[in-house]
Amino acid sequence: MNNKILLLLITLGLSNYGYAGETKIYAWKDKNGVLVFSDTPHKGAQEVKLTSQDLNMPATNTDIFDEQPQQAAFSIAISSPDHNQTIRENTGTVYVTSRIKPRFETGFTIQLFIDGKAHGPASDSSTFAIRDVERGQHTLQLKLFNSKNQVIATSEPCIFFMHRKGLNLGN
Repeated sequence: MNNKILLLLITLGLSNYGYAGETKIYAWKDKNGVLVFSDTPHKGAQEVKLTSQDLNMPATNTDIFDEQPQQAAFSIAISSPDHNQTIRENTGTVYVTSRIKPRFETGFTIQLFIDGKAHGPASDSSTFAIRDVERGQHTLQLKLFNSKNQVIATSEPCIFFMHRKGLNLGN
């Protein structure tokens, strides 16, 4: 009796091994163009022919996972005013906007410089309002600081011209 059970188990085991080799694999692309593999057929699927039952994956170099990621290089630029723009504003107000790439992160600050002098402390705003700017040519520049207060990007200088109504003294 024990021999018959043992023979039955061996037969079932071998038939299972043979069945695994007969399993068919199908491949097709889904609606997003992603290649899909399955053991059940699908409309438009093609059967994948395996040349070997021994499916070993070759060794892969995993050294790239040990490398430290490079910090993205940041850039900052003055969006407004345009370079060499003339601003006609009798109050002398100029609005400066900036653009940062790849993106502004928490802890970053920006400082505006007008004619080489800091215009207030660094802030987390990318828009500045400068009041009572005198007539004439002026240069703007921005500096981007990281959370450790290190300069990580500096904008190109931007020149603008302020025109304000002058005093007519009747001469």
